[in-house]
Amino acid sequence: MRVTDVRGVSVARLLPWTGTGGKPCYVVGDGTGYVSRKADEVEEIQLDMAYELLGHADGLLTEPGVTAPEIHFLARRLTESLEQVQRITESRGSRLEAALARPEPEPEPEPQPASEPLSLPAPQSNSDTSP
Repeated sequence: MRVTDVRGVSVARLLPWTGTGGKPCYVVGDGTGYVSRKADEVEEIQLDMAYELLGHADGLLTEPGVTAPEIHFLARRLTESLEQVQRITESRGSRLEAALARPEPEPEPEPQPASEPLSLPAPQSNSDTSP
């Protein structure tokens, strides 16, 4: 489930963790609040762990004599990591989509060239009120 506006653009950030029963968690805001900052930290940790796990997997799969339980353990960790990376990708993609869907500000009107000063008629004397 994605929380979207009338244009179908996501208005909530998918968080990198799940709630009760594995349900997705969202936060609504401008991306600068406490929960958003924590989500950024968790995403960074998850991505770092994914890179480390890939290096470990590469090393393990080239070793002779790797046991089935070791391969099974590696497959579980890779699956978990891939799920996390997929969640991060979905979250970031939604935020990018929302940023691209924002209307661009109206351009400033170009300054008009200065026109010639207006000539005011010369003051006229009123002969009816003169002494």
